[in-house]
Amino acid sequence: MPIYRVHFTWKEKEYVLKAKSLDLTHPYFVCIKDLVLPEESPVLITPADDEIRRTFQDVRQLMVPFQAVSLIEEFTSDPDSGKQQSIAPKGEVVVDSRFRKKT
Repeated sequence: MPIYRVHFTWKEKEYVLKAKSLDLTHPYFVCIKDLVLPEESPVLITPADDEIRRTFQDVRQLMVPFQAVSLIEEFTSDPDSGKQQSIAPKGEVVVDSRFRKKT
C-alpha cells in the first residue's frame, strides 16, 4: 500500500502530512484521505508533530487547494518508519556496532 507525503501551506505555515490515499479528480483541490499522523513518543516531544496531531486528529479527509500544494511524494512503504530509535530495556547495556573494537 503506498504512502503519500503532501507538502502544503495553510495559514502561512508549511505543513507535511502523510496519507494512505489521495483523490486528484477534483479540478481545484487535492483531497487527502486516511491521514497517517505522527506517533507520540514517550521519550521525545516534537512540537511540530504535536501541532499536527492536535490540528488534524479528527479529520476524515482534507481538501487542499492545488495552489497551496508544493510537493506530493509517493512511497511504497512509510519512509519514516525506520527513523525511530529503539529504546533499550532498563538495566541492559546496549553496544552499537560503531563502538566495538575492530580486529
